[in-house]
Amino acid sequence: MSKMNLLQAINNALDIAMTKDKNALCFGEDVGHFGGVFRATNKLQEKHGKTRCFNTPLTEQGILGFANGLAAQGTTAIAEIQFADYIFPAFDQIVNEAAKFRYRSGNEFNVGSLTVRTPYGGGINGGLYHSQSPEAYFTHTPGLKVVVPRNPEHAKGLLLASIRDPNPVLFFEPKKLYRSSIGEVPDEDYELPLGKADIVKEGKDITLLAWGAQVEVIEMAADMAEKDGISCEIVDLRSLLPWDRDTVTQSVTKTGRLLINHEAPKTSGFGAEIAAAIQETCFLHLESPIVRVAGLDTPFPLILEKEYMPDHLKTYEAIKASMAY
Repeated sequence: MSKMNLLQAINNALDIAMTKDKNALCFGEDVGHFGGVFRATNKLQEKHGKTRCFNTPLTEQGILGFANGLAAQGTTAIAEIQFADYIFPAFDQIVNEAAKFRYRSGNEFNVGSLTVRTPYGGGINGGLYHSQSPEAYFTHTPGLKVVVPRNPEHAKGLLLASIRDPNPVLFFEPKKLYRSSIGEVPDEDYELPLGKADIVKEGKDITLLAWGAQVEVIEMAADMAEKDGISCEIVDLRSLLPWDRDTVTQSVTKTGRLLINHEAPKTSGFGAEIAAAIQETCFLHLESPIVRVAGLDTPFPLILEKEYMPDHLKTYEAIKASMAY
């Protein structure tokens, strides 16, 4: 085991993937000698060479078009979009090309060896163009997988699983945790299952559900609620597409209450899909309405970032309101 932050765990996973798979290429804006804007690809070019870790032009549509072509020919393509906010120029290449390659050919060809890494979310005073959480846009697209880790151990295991999964995967990295989330990470090569939620803490009164950086937020809120005698079950979804309906259903059936926390705006955020699905499976077990604590329905503000964020205080108040319903 080694102590790593989330960035180091991602870098370690990329290094292992490229060492074991000589067909793996890592590319994106400034990922080469510079090591990426956050240094996630630091020293990978030095170790694996300029033909396997290299810079692309500043064109997200071009990066993903190039990645689709590589993956279609059997290359393990690991593409980086420098900020998730700039994934939108590549939207067509992801949802109309990558997601549909296998379907349109009857599996005669596919781009399953494609992984797209991108940092998402606020917490770094990045303003409206460097703080968005666009994961819900892609969960509406069959043919993709969407994965979001919460800590270094999960980041390494989930990224290695994503790179080796036979489907195109979008891997969203919570940038505000890049250096602040530190933990023990196994040195060896390992994978964590995609599509499987993680029960962080068991409880009996209410289920708190989040992913990525917001798991830490609901943990803080749960600590506050525990002082009031409220037992919170904490679930990290980890994979949004596919998502683990069974684990969430079992948890809510036990607790009778569900609070979903995500940083993206509330309207049409992925929490809405979870709430609708769990209402269908757990209606007769619910003791109160399913609650969503989410970002505001506004562009991401710079000066008012703290007011925008669905923090532990907002979550704590929602827990109390749900229990008092």
